[in-house]
Amino acid sequence: MIFSPKPDSLKDLEFDLNAPDKSLSHRSVIFSFLTQGRSEIENFLLSLDTLATLKIAQALGAKIEYKRKDHFFITPPSHLPSSLALQCLNSGTTMRLYAGLLSAKKGEFFFEGDESLSKRPMQRIREPLEQMGASFSSPYAPFLLRGNANLCGIDYFSPVASAQVKSAFILATLQAQSQGFYQEKELSRDHTERFLLHLGASLEKEQDKIKITPLKNPLSNYKIRIPSDPSSAMFFVVATLISSHQNLKLKNVLLNPTRIYALEILRQMGGKIQYEIKERDFEEIGDIIVSSSELRGIRVDSKIAWLIDEIPALCIAFACARGVSQIRNAQELRVKESDRLRAISKNLTQLGIRVEEFEDGLEIVGGEFQSAKISSFGDHRIAMSFALVGIRTRVEIEGVECIGVSFPLFLKQFEHFVEVKEKE
Repeated sequence: MIFSPKPDSLKDLEFDLNAPDKSLSHRSVIFSFLTQGRSEIENFLLSLDTLATLKIAQALGAKIEYKRKDHFFITPPSHLPSSLALQCLNSGTTMRLYAGLLSAKKGEFFFEGDESLSKRPMQRIREPLEQMGASFSSPYAPFLLRGNANLCGIDYFSPVASAQVKSAFILATLQAQSQGFYQEKELSRDHTERFLLHLGASLEKEQDKIKITPLKNPLSNYKIRIPSDPSSAMFFVVATLISSHQNLKLKNVLLNPTRIYALEILRQMGGKIQYEIKERDFEEIGDIIVSSSELRGIRVDSKIAWLIDEIPALCIAFACARGVSQIRNAQELRVKESDRLRAISKNLTQLGIRVEEFEDGLEIVGGEFQSAKISSFGDHRIAMSFALVGIRTRVEIEGVECIGVSFPLFLKQFEHFVEVKEKE
């Protein structure tokens, strides 16, 4: 796919992304298994990842009643199958959260995924869940999970800051026979805690630990309308910042502070970004207002877990900024859908940007892009991030079909900013 500057692009834009939040879409389905009754989910993300989560819910016996493809009711099953194969495709969230949920169920569950997911580390959930009483056949997919209906709560310190690991642990402990405590080296994103607290779960902060009390009764059923995904909004925020004389309002976006830290980094770089909060329930939701800006270099080395998905797009902003930028303590990027540090470094170098790669990060010197042909490395966030280069110069990206994993409407929405066409 070729992306190139669009001389007649609109200067003032206002629209809804039509990109429902991926994290909340996954959780809105999986958390229903802890409830009693019929829950309603509206504006569900129809991507390959989230549809894998929904398909597994149906295979486990959940009843789905559709009003539209993205608006349905879900009723948890009265009992689960004693064995089942779970195809998670490319979704680490699907695999890790269902493993947490099913570790407390008697049965054998075979987890599998695509080639990329099969390389991603599952030892980080295996370790705490096996200490609680479940059993894994392997630290990588495919693996067989043997659940245990009598899990014991444990006091666990996670060496990685990961919302997926934390969520798996919480889901297991809520179904265990005793309280559990979870601690991580750095606070990860907190959408699981907010959602479950809203439903009535007992999750308490004790100093730097989360105390999880097992459920005595099922949680309340719920009605949720999924807001737009701030990780998807990030691409359009950066697009506006690096454009000329552009103004943008993105409507109805999730504004959870642990989900918009990348936008705060952009503000520290000189980005003109404001928020208008419209709703405050268990999450803040509102509009993001952005204007073209001159960016300056920055060093980022903390709260990496809060911006892990946005770093590829952030690196495009670094490449357009004045001066030198660094991202450090980001070794987690090496075990995502691709080795994102290597992918970013290789692509930026091909585009004429000076980059130094470290084991845990990158140093990027702001400059001018040169036209080049680059790869998505089969990674949806790499593909969408490097499409941003098309605002400044022509770029050809191989393998953009992976975008469907998280944001099927990205190419259509991005035509507001650049010309998009198939390879010649």
